[in-house]
Amino acid sequence: MSGRPAACAVIVPAHQEGASLPATLHSLRAAARHPEAAGVPVLLVVVADACTDGTAAVAQDAGALVVRESFRNVGRARASGARVALRRLAAYGDTLWLATTDADTVVPPRWLAHQLRHARQGWECVVGTVRLAPHPPLSAVTAARHDAHYFAQRPPGRGAWRHPHVHGANLGVAAWAYTAAGGFPPLAHSEDHALVAALDRAGRRVLRTDDCPVLTSGRADSRAPRGFGSFLSALGGA
Repeated sequence: MSGRPAACAVIVPAHQEGASLPATLHSLRAAARHPEAAGVPVLLVVVADACTDGTAAVAQDAGALVVRESFRNVGRARASGARVALRRLAAYGDTLWLATTDADTVVPPRWLAHQLRHARQGWECVVGTVRLAPHPPLSAVTAARHDAHYFAQRPPGRGAWRHPHVHGANLGVAAWAYTAAGGFPPLAHSEDHALVAALDRAGRRVLRTDDCPVLTSGRADSRAPRGFGSFLSALGGA
């Protein structure tokens, strides 16, 4: 990235997320107001993908830019949101930062400040972690199985953890690096993994950090095939 990030876009793909999206957008607006993000305009882009509920209306009422699509494909939806952001904020060029999260996720108030701080330090991609939010069908056994799997490689103590995970729910990348890597591929799942793998192959500076996790839904009814909810469902049946 050339110098300090001068603008930021947050991409949120959403399929039938009218119920969970308000909390997501509320948390993103709070993150955009964080003092350490002051002076950096933030564009919220919600991609309402194959939605027949109130997702688009909720996003519009919250002041987000709504992109309506009918892909029913998270990779294509995330890429569509990025294309719109790149077009709307083209004047910022190499100083634009793209962040992504999911419509069933709540980010902490310092989420954008955290990504922008690392961007200023020269990191070209920030790959964060998640924590499970309580959800009625999520049993204590399933949650414990998830945590045992998720944190298996975390070193003891309070040292930095260069974790192995990739989540579209907690990801940020310099716009120029995103474009050079080909963006999000049109995959029904794992589009986030594919993007980060492309960035790694290109020798980009990719930071994997557990310092600013997001809170994501513990629901097992995944919106994407073989998505996070499917993983939780499989753990529940283990």
